[in-house]
Amino acid sequence: MNLRHFRKLKDSGASLAAIARETGCDYRTVKKYLDESATALPPTRAKVAHPPQVIEPFKELIDEWLRKEPLLMGTVIHERLVADYGFAHSYQRVKMYLAQARPRICPVAPELHRRFEVLPGSQAQVDWGDEGVRMTGHGLAKVYSFHMTLSHSRDPFTCFVTSQDLVTFWECHRRAFEHFGGVPGSILYDRTKTVVRRHVGPGLEVPLHPEALAFASHYGFSIHVAAAYRPQTKGRVERQVSIVREHVLRGRDFNSVKEMDQAFLDWLPLRRAQVHRTHGEVISVRAERDRAALSPLPATHYRVSERYLRRVAKDCLISFEGSAWVVDESHWAGLPTGTTPASSEVTRPIKEEQLMASRSRNALTVVHHRDLAFYDRVGAA
Repeated sequence: MNLRHFRKLKDSGASLAAIARETGCDYRTVKKYLDESATALPPTRAKVAHPPQVIEPFKELIDEWLRKEPLLMGTVIHERLVADYGFAHSYQRVKMYLAQARPRICPVAPELHRRFEVLPGSQAQVDWGDEGVRMTGHGLAKVYSFHMTLSHSRDPFTCFVTSQDLVTFWECHRRAFEHFGGVPGSILYDRTKTVVRRHVGPGLEVPLHPEALAFASHYGFSIHVAAAYRPQTKGRVERQVSIVREHVLRGRDFNSVKEMDQAFLDWLPLRRAQVHRTHGEVISVRAERDRAALSPLPATHYRVSERYLRRVAKDCLISFEGSAWVVDESHWAGLPTGTTPASSEVTRPIKEEQLMASRSRNALTVVHHRDLAFYDRVGAA
């Protein structure tokens, strides 16, 4: 109810009935609040005394735990309260208190970072995208998208493959270099196993995969590895993954990865014609400077090959990636076939030769017979 509106209508000479019709209120309600003896304010609701919260006796204890360990999980706090302090209520009570207690006791400063810009041609960023199971030229298969973005202009390249192995990874690089018409000065990666040989602790030098070092040396770029758990370091290419997925793949059906590649190339002019929201220029215009600063491609391509060490079993077979056994009969040349007895023609001549040599040695050996007293005299001497 708008009591000021009541007063204005009354002051203008309107009757109580007219005020009631105008405001949609009951006649008695209008009369009650326009009575000179009534207050000009609407009635206030009486406050109801609430019982103390069930978490109240445990607040100081929880606060003390949070001061010692700010990241202590709410489930652990509830578990300890129930086991050691007789708390007989649900985890939800603890969770509600932690929602206001944790920011008060251990406030977390917002994670800020400074945006960095790079010179034309000096850097590209690489990332994978998981596009799920899709139709390919060989039927349904898991499809991945490979992305490379020139950092200065955000000029993108994307291709689609069905494997993330070493050979495919570096082959995608070769395709990207040909697409851009050159090689950037450095490429930024996350800690993928095709680039990093093994993971190390913070502050330690990351050992690189030998094939990655050889490939980078051939094409003349340096490898940079992003810090762990810092996705914003590779924000340029990670943003591209979601953009391509939305504009190229979403809601479409394809019969092969080649059709996906062509769909990206058909959409690419639209993307390059846009004004990028960060650097404020048309992507294709800024990309001209970016591409002009790239290093030229080498005269020959680098051929990537994977090398594996495997132990050969006694049956001359090896296991590789869980594949079925592939038998080459030539590997068994000169070995027993197992279809003849143990005293086969292959082994019998060897045993007879050994036996004859043993007999001849025994025939030439002269054995002397001496009395035992002879050995007693030798020992005493």
